[in-house]
Amino acid sequence: MWLKSIMTRTRETAKKQLMNKNRVAIIGAGSWGTALALLLAENGVDVRLWGHRPEHVAALKKDGENNAYLPGFSFPSNLQPTQSIKDAVSDTGVVCMVVPSHGYRQVFCRVIEELPAGVIYISATKGIENISLKTMSQVMGDYLSTAERSPAPLAVLSGPSFAKEVAQKVPTAITIGCKDSDAAHCLQQLFSSDYFRVYTSSDIVGLEISAALKNIIAVAAGICDGLNFGTNARAALITRGLAEMTRLGVMLGAQQQTFFGLSGLGDLVLTCTGALSRNRHVGIELGKGRSLEDILGSMNMVAEGVKTTKSVYYLAKKLGVDMPILEQVYQVLYCNKDCKIAVKDLLSRDLKPE
Repeated sequence: MWLKSIMTRTRETAKKQLMNKNRVAIIGAGSWGTALALLLAENGVDVRLWGHRPEHVAALKKDGENNAYLPGFSFPSNLQPTQSIKDAVSDTGVVCMVVPSHGYRQVFCRVIEELPAGVIYISATKGIENISLKTMSQVMGDYLSTAERSPAPLAVLSGPSFAKEVAQKVPTAITIGCKDSDAAHCLQQLFSSDYFRVYTSSDIVGLEISAALKNIIAVAAGICDGLNFGTNARAALITRGLAEMTRLGVMLGAQQQTFFGLSGLGDLVLTCTGALSRNRHVGIELGKGRSLEDILGSMNMVAEGVKTTKSVYYLAKKLGVDMPILEQVYQVLYCNKDCKIAVKDLLSRDLKPE
């Protein structure tokens, strides 16, 4: 049993948090949520996979796999889809939130209504909320701080990890961030497998900011690829994009070294170069001359970098952080700026030391 295995390897606080719990709830039945559900089920965990659309959940149950978002991977008997949040979180010790940032707040407030104290919450969503400009852990904190219950451990999962490759059991390494070291160790044991290596960190801010901002840089890298600008341009964008990510993150209290780890440099390289990257795909199509509306209308999955660009644009302005790549991506996405002009304006800025 997974619970017995975890409890023999974790400290006393983690034991208490998961005592008498034998289930993990994955909230969000897209490709990433499904991949994590398959991973945990493979580890022997009883998993409930929640989706919000009745027709999608019905198809998951009928087909025994997620044909809409992650086809070709059959559900084992210990992975059960559900459209009921109450059923999903019943007798649960860990809740993993994997819903898009624009719907995160609405779904999470429904989740905590069904849960008692002592649950570990982990976010696997890479984005920043548009209106509040908050990360997903901050959104969770908004509700947990006002709830009449003891403080709950909040964690984030981040790193270079395409859902399809995780489902294929391709070697992957990610980081789980949590201020509670006992909870972090517990989650590390829970998610780790012989193909999925998990590191821990206490820098939640750094993990979330790097995870969100790399999607913006991936849009920029995709634009350059769509314009056939070659690998020189892509390498420059990745390098200078990392500098922008780090500047904003440190301003928000993150640790600089986090941006050179899996969630920062690792995920940035993957998302800017990988063929499975949704955000790079958006950039490529923009570079080819397609409209954003047309591109998004043809996609059945969310490219978080599009909405996150707007959030980070206003956040950077608010904090006075210089982010020239972000500025140009925002102009392309929201002001209909021509991609070639955006690149020209980026390169014609005043010369300065690196």
